[in-house]
Amino acid sequence: MPTVQAHADRIVAERPALLGGPQALTADAVPDDLFTWPIITEEDEQAVLAVLHSGRMSGFDVTKQFEAEFAAWQGADFVLAHNTGTGAIQGALYALGVRAGDEVVCQSTTYWASVAPALSLGATVRFADIEADTLCIDPVDLERRLTPRTKVVVVVHYCGHPTDMDAVVAITKPRGIAVLEDVSHAHGGLYRGRKVGTFGTVAAMSVMSEKALSAGEGGVIVTSDRAIYERALAWGHYSRGQEEFTDPELRRSAGIPLGGYKYRMQQLNAAIARVQLRHFDKREREIRAAMNRFWNLLAGCRGIRAHRVDETTDSTMGGWYCPHGLYRGEELGGLSLSHFLAALEAEGVHLGAGINLPLHLHPMFRDLDVYGRGTPTNGDPTDGLPVAEGIYARTFHVPWFKHDRAEVIERYATAFRKVVAHAEELRAGDPGNPLDFGMWPGLAREVRP
Repeated sequence: MPTVQAHADRIVAERPALLGGPQALTADAVPDDLFTWPIITEEDEQAVLAVLHSGRMSGFDVTKQFEAEFAAWQGADFVLAHNTGTGAIQGALYALGVRAGDEVVCQSTTYWASVAPALSLGATVRFADIEADTLCIDPVDLERRLTPRTKVVVVVHYCGHPTDMDAVVAITKPRGIAVLEDVSHAHGGLYRGRKVGTFGTVAAMSVMSEKALSAGEGGVIVTSDRAIYERALAWGHYSRGQEEFTDPELRRSAGIPLGGYKYRMQQLNAAIARVQLRHFDKREREIRAAMNRFWNLLAGCRGIRAHRVDETTDSTMGGWYCPHGLYRGEELGGLSLSHFLAALEAEGVHLGAGINLPLHLHPMFRDLDVYGRGTPTNGDPTDGLPVAEGIYARTFHVPWFKHDRAEVIERYATAFRKVVAHAEELRAGDPGNPLDFGMWPGLAREVRP
């Protein structure tokens, strides 16, 4: 009987499927639940039914239970649940004192919700570049983006990778600049033994359906500063202030949300969130084991690098949300990322290129007058971010395994090894990098390599 390794080596040696060879990974080899997320059980269903039968979908009792449980899990004093992560970020920015004329600094490579809400508060957004290996904010570039008007730095633990919080705190703390951690991609992740979301003044995060911690839809603010908590409560939670405000000025405002927004979490989502949180640590450990297994199988494979932390530093990838690989086509004779992915597709591995497009190139942050005031809303476009502008063609999605099943993970890794082994042969039909930037019309010229 051939060994597992011998079988894998035989597959790697076969002609690439893109060039007419056999497929390395067939659909029947992939279990139906390997990528299913969130994991919904009868426990989730019963929790939702209990809220439905109670008629309290818009109440607060279940939501407050979730907030207390999340605070204990995160290690914070206060948690405020929101209907979306975007609302949570806006509430956190307001609570940190962001007002007209202030500046907020954030990495350009992130989802727009990390920082776009600052515009509605009258602030200007300045962007910083990212590190090519971590995909998180570059502390060196961050420091040079700060001005006397910088009120908040938003750090994003991007695709589950913790930001270098030692460097960020060393830069911001002496200047009195607040730090908002966007933990939407990194629930439960550790940075040097401490949970991300506990380093800044406040953290905000999405808990929508495809996130590692899912409530179906929702967001949370996490802080140990009561003043921050109360200001966020006043901003978008009009029904709770009367009983929770200790600030006399905020007590005067009770009954109408200062932002004019209604941000409470729907209690069906809170019920799901409570159950998901109960099982999160166990499920997250299995995801981490599966993802590390995948990347360990590809260790030393030329042209690709794992986007992950060194766990010997007591850091972890939080939930490993939206996992990526780092592409180094120069090690594969210049094989384009597009053709590399096309070869994987032919082998049965269905992935995509790139990450979030750089926000600093989008018209919203350059020249759009969103509010009709006669001037660009952001007013101070950022330039000179070479890593953010080039990273799209140097990253790719990898499978987000939800279960640590050695045999099927080995099959996926074998497909990658097969494409890498035949890179030179594949180059003959390489059309280059016609990557799709259709989501943002006009950006192809800006960021296409």
